Amino acid sequence: MLHPLAAPNYADRIGFAHLTRQAFEGVDLHPLRERLLARIAEGTALAGEGLDLSLIAQLMGEKEAGLVIQSEVLSFHQLFRTPTAAPKPGLRVLALAADIDMGGNTPIEFLLEGSDIELLTLYVTKTSGLPETLPEHDVAIVVASDSEECREALALIEKAAPRWPRPLLNRPELIGNLDRDKLYRLLADLPGLDIPVTAHATRAQLSALAAGRIACAEITDELHFPMIARPRGTHAGVGLAKLDDAAALAAYLAERQEQDFFVARFVDYASPDGLYRKIRLTMVDGKPYACHMAIADRWDIWYLNAYMAFSEEKRAEEAIFMQDFDRAFAARHRHALDEMSRRVGLDYFIVDCAENQNGELLVFEADNTAVVHNMDSPVVFPYKPPQMRKIFAAFTAMLSRRAKGIAEADVGTAA
Repeated sequence: MLHPLAAPNYADRIGFAHLTRQAFEGVDLHPLRERLLARIAEGTALAGEGLDLSLIAQLMGEKEAGLVIQSEVLSFHQLFRTPTAAPKPGLRVLALAADIDMGGNTPIEFLLEGSDIELLTLYVTKTSGLPETLPEHDVAIVVASDSEECREALALIEKAAPRWPRPLLNRPELIGNLDRDKLYRLLADLPGLDIPVTAHATRAQLSALAAGRIACAEITDELHFPMIARPRGTHAGVGLAKLDDAAALAAYLAERQEQDFFVARFVDYASPDGLYRKIRLTMVDGKPYACHMAIADRWDIWYLNAYMAFSEEKRAEEAIFMQDFDRAFAARHRHALDEMSRRVGLDYFIVDCAENQNGELLVFEADNTAVVHNMDSPVVFPYKPPQMRKIFAAFTAMLSRRAKGIAEADVGTAA
C-alpha cells in the first residue's frame, strides 16, 4: 500500500546526460573513475557516486562490472536526484526505472537539459520494490523498457498505478505494446502503414527451416526468403542479419549461441537513387517530431554507420527533412502516425521507420528508451540543436501540462 508523499531522501549524482556527453566528446573518464574507486575503498563514497561509477564503467565498455556496482548500490539506496541548473525547480519529475544496463531506461536527463525541472529517479527492484512512502513529486513517468529484465519492475509499478497520487505517464501496462511481435499485432491493419510480421522463432525451428524440414509459413504466414533475423532481446543491430536462403540461415545459426530469435520478411526500402533512408521520430503527447534521418547505401542502417558527418550532401538533405517535416513527411503520414500513437497509448516513445517503395510508412520498431540527445557538433550539424530543443520543449511542456492535469486536446480546445 502506498502511503502519502514525503520529503525525498535522495542521493545526488552527476548523472547520465553529463557523463555520457563527456564520453561522447572523448573526455578521459579514468581520473574520475579512480577518484570514485578511492572513495569506495575508503568507505566514504555516497550512493550517488556509486551509481555514477556504475555508469562510467559501462561507458568504458565494462558492462558487467558496471551492473554489479549498480545492483550493489541499489540494494541499499533507490532514490537519486539529478539537480536542475535553475535556482529554484519549476517542476519535480519522478522517473521510475529498473535495475538494467544504461540503455534499458529512457534517458530522460537529455530531454530535460536546460530546463528548470528537477529529476528524481526511483529504481524499482525485485528485492526493494516501491517504498511505502513515495517521494514528493509533481508528475511521474515510467522509464523502464519493455525488455525481459524490466518485467518485474513494470509489474510492481502496474500494481501500484491505480492508487498513484500524482499523474503517471507512460503507464507500465502499455510499455509491453512496444515488444516487436506485440507491436505488429497492434498496427497490422492500419491503412498507409507497412509493418512486417515480426515472429518469435526458436533455434530448433530455424534449424528445421535451414535443413528444409519445415517451410517459412510454418513460422508465420508471410515469412519468406530473404528474411531478417535477430536474437530476441537485442537492440542497436546486435546479431541483425539479412538471410537470403536456407544456407545463409544455417551459417547464421552456426555463428550464434542464442536460443530465441525474431524473424521478419525483408523489405527493400531503397529510394530510386539506390540509397536507404531511415528515420527516427520522437512521439510526444501524440505529435511526431523529426529526430534524425540516416542516409546510406546499406539497408542495415543506423545513424552511426551512415557516416552523416562526412557528407555535406547527406546533411543538407537531413536539414531539409527537418525543416519541412510538419508539412511534408508528417503531413503525408498523418493518419498512420495519429492512429499508431493512439493504439500504442504512450505519452512518449520513439519510432524507427522509413517510407517503402509504395510510399507507405514502413515501421521497423518503436521503443521508449532510444537516446534523443543534443550532443552532435553544432558546427557540423547546425540544423540539429534547434530541432532537439524543439523536442525537449515539447517534452517539458507535456510534463507541465500533465502535472496540472491538462491533456494536449484540452490545450487545443482552449486555444
